Amino acid sequence: MGTLIPLLALLGLVLIWLAGRGQAQSGMPRGRVVYLDPGSLGPAPDPLYDAKLDLAGRPDFLLSTAEGVIPVEVKSGRAPLQPHDSHLLQLAAYCRLVQAREDRRPPHGVLKYADRSLAVPFSASLEERLLDTLAEMRRAEVRTPDRSHESAGRCRACGYREGCDQRLG
Repeated sequence: MGTLIPLLALLGLVLIWLAGRGQAQSGMPRGRVVYLDPGSLGPAPDPLYDAKLDLAGRPDFLLSTAEGVIPVEVKSGRAPLQPHDSHLLQLAAYCRLVQAREDRRPPHGVLKYADRSLAVPFSASLEERLLDTLAEMRRAEVRTPDRSHESAGRCRACGYREGCDQRLG
């Protein structure tokens, strides 16, 4: 029994060391998880909301770090050479939502891919791209785009098929 306690203490130290090494290799910043979108683990937390933009969303998780609260978006695939615009804009939206919630602008967000993590600065130019994209989306909401007359298969798979007055067949 006398040797069991030091052995358990040593095992605990090894596990702590392995966890720290794994965290460092993941590319994720150090911090405490303060928000988690658990998906199928249970009921999802309330979304973050920016009343000024009427924008809501649920980042995969938020980390509380020395730099502030950082949104993290997890992607299941391997990292592309350059992040896709849709990934950048999604992360920018989460940065904006964090700013509205925390009343403090996050310096960056993190795109966590299967093979690496990318810290993406929440720059003024990225925020401007987000605002332009949101404005363009809102303008598109007021008009219904015409259907494609070239793809019956796409029409059959469309999520709006049942309510569409232009559906094929």
